Amino acid sequence: MNLDERVMELESRLAFQDDTIQALNDVLVAQQRSLERMQLQMAALIKRQEEMGGQFEAFEEDAPPPHY
Repeated sequence: MNLDERVMELESRLAFQDDTIQALNDVLVAQQRSLERMQLQMAALIKRQEEMGGQFEAFEEDAPPPHY
């Protein structure tokens, strides 16, 4: 292999690597956005569960004993 062929081969590999790196970066960005969205949803669900848990506790305190 002469020098020109080797340079062309390296340039070709570099171009493919650049494309692969960009594709991986795009996937990583999408995953990060998805993760952030899920974290917000989880926080909202936890808050909602805590609010609902307080409602059920208040309901149970007002309920008559089981022997009635």
